Amino acid sequence: MAHRLVRSIQGTLKYFVLQQQSKSVSNVLKSSTRNYVAEMRKSAFEGNIIRLIRNEIQYELDRSPPSQPTSEFNAFKVDERQGEQWIRLSRKFGENEEIKVEVTMFDGSLPVKKTGDIATEEDVQLHITMIVDIFKGEDNDVLEFVCSAWPTSIEIRNVFIRGHDRIKDQPYTGPGFKELDDELQDSLYDFLETRGVDDKLAVYLHQYMKNKDKTEYIRWMETLKSFVEKK
Repeated sequence: MAHRLVRSIQGTLKYFVLQQQSKSVSNVLKSSTRNYVAEMRKSAFEGNIIRLIRNEIQYELDRSPPSQPTSEFNAFKVDERQGEQWIRLSRKFGENEEIKVEVTMFDGSLPVKKTGDIATEEDVQLHITMIVDIFKGEDNDVLEFVCSAWPTSIEIRNVFIRGHDRIKDQPYTGPGFKELDDELQDSLYDFLETRGVDDKLAVYLHQYMKNKDKTEYIRWMETLKSFVEKK
């Protein structure tokens, strides 16, 4: 009877072990299946993103491929750095003046009234901000103009004197430019035009920024695609 009891216990233990092994194998298979399905879904999702990005890049290249802009305009030299939303222009003027211009990418727009109900890209005037700094020696203050560059014209918004350290300085910026005497306004426009900051520069900057906007957009999409493609 003792032998039968031992055999019974051994049979029960063997059955229990087999059951546990079966459950373990089943759990592994279920886990593997879930992981496989998840990987397939992830791969399909990422593949769709990559396809859409490629299509968008090709569309932009086919519609109007970016061109290499000139790095000089009149006496100004242009300094552009990839990925930045600014470009910088600089030139010498006279014996002791140095002119530096910081220019944003498109940062605003105004609607243009046109007949008809269909809107196009030409129905807005894009806006660019310009900060024009005029230096006369390292130890002197800086004459600063804050301007708007419209597609065909320059508009002065403010003019003031500041120190060399723009971060620390908090100068009195004076009244709004349009509050100044009309003759003084005209003289300040002439002052800038003599130094090459004029309507022709506005036209050049809009052409330059239109190309930079396209180039940066394509570069951004390429960077996004590369990140998604990484394993």
